[in-house]
Amino acid sequence: MNSCFPIYAAVILVCSNLSAADAPFDTAKLEEATGLKGAWNEQEGVFKVMAPRTDIKVNVDRWAMPPFMGLTSWAAFTKGGKVEAMVMGDLVLFQDEVNAVMSAALDNGLSVTALHNHFFYDEPRVFFMHIAGEGEAITLAQGLRKTLDAIKQVRTDHPALAAHFESPALPEKSTVTAATLEAALGGKVMSKDGMAKAVFGRKVRMECGCEAGKEMGVNTWAAFAGSDDDAVVDGDFAVHEDELQPVLKALRKAGVNIVAIHHHMTGETPRTLFLHYWGRGKAEDLAKAVKTALDLLAK
Repeated sequence: MNSCFPIYAAVILVCSNLSAADAPFDTAKLEEATGLKGAWNEQEGVFKVMAPRTDIKVNVDRWAMPPFMGLTSWAAFTKGGKVEAMVMGDLVLFQDEVNAVMSAALDNGLSVTALHNHFFYDEPRVFFMHIAGEGEAITLAQGLRKTLDAIKQVRTDHPALAAHFESPALPEKSTVTAATLEAALGGKVMSKDGMAKAVFGRKVRMECGCEAGKEMGVNTWAAFAGSDDDAVVDGDFAVHEDELQPVLKALRKAGVNIVAIHHHMTGETPRTLFLHYWGRGKAEDLAKAVKTALDLLAK
């Protein structure tokens, strides 16, 4: 394979007594589909490919961190239960790559299960996007390749890391029209200094048997600033596990950026995940995008 992009650098894991002869899928075809060399772990029944981020230097607490220390993307394939294969992985991304890669994953049969940081004082900032999928091994491998291609495309189009989103800075004074947002969201909003915020509560039961709801932080919210014609929305969605992928897809389809996916609690029922987002556009359009995602939540 004639690849000139550093993220496709081949890595061969050195292990003893490893053979892909008994693998439940063709590992050579997985290497071809992903563009990455891999290794078969016979004991665990896992074929793993890795791609160190050697293209951009990362400093953590003033130290130049080698990819070996945690700056390597990877994906591991194993035999599925009801399907041929399952894949799990973790992609090392910079801020301007995250949403393009997320869309590529979601559009190509992969789920996005977490998005977060691993370090403090990293320059540039590094984010880690966890992916998963079930199905035919080659299809999953092709989906992984699409995410790697998305990274390559961002870096080809913009060799220098972006310092901010492409939109111009917002004016200091906000003037969004609350009534317009209420109509689009189908609920009341709070207003302050030309800004507006809507909060939609959910309920979970904690291990203690007590109930936690809207005021305890189990909520979806959206805050708007700027003007009616040029606004920003930021917020947080509280989603059940089976709602995460549909909500991510709805927000990305509307051009809304996802900036974090994680949990806020432990031991709650039903298990609830939180995804934080940031969007830019006309205030009404942003509110409609949020409402479309809200409508996907269980009633």
